[in-house]
Order: sequence, then structure tokens, then C-alpha cells
Amino acid sequence: MYFEIIGEITDIEIIAVGDAIRDLERLQKLYGPGRWRKLKGIAMVRLASGKVRQAEIHWYEAHGIGKKRFKIKRFLD
Repeated sequence: MYFEIIGEITDIEIIAVGDAIRDLERLQKLYGPGRWRKLKGIAMVRLASGKVRQAEIHWYEAHGIGKKRFKIKRFLD
């Protein structure tokens, strides 16, 4: 599903760090080694259809590498 994040991500929480991440091996292979964390937050997103909705999003992040692989988990409106 294509989407674009509009504005800031709020209510950010850490879900998992390091070995607790299921996809850690794949992340390190694709983007390089780092202190990987899985996070979740709330943001307004624009969908491919043009609709704007509030959603809970999940992503991975590592220092020096940045935010990768955003995913919409559920819509909140």
C-alpha cells in the first residue's frame, strides 16, 4: 500500500530493540549494522487514492541509517 506521511509522527513508542526484532538479520543485510529499533507512532497519512486518514504506523530505525520500511498497522478514524 502506497502512502505518504503528512506532518509529524506523534506518540512514538519503542516496540523492540536489537535481537527482539524478528527482521534484524534482513535489516542488517539491506541497510548495514546498527542499533536497530522497531517503533510505532500516530501520523496523518495520504493514501494513493488521495484520502487523508489518521493511522498507527510502524517502522525500523537505526542511528546513522535513519527510518526505514514504514507500514500502516491500522486506521484510527
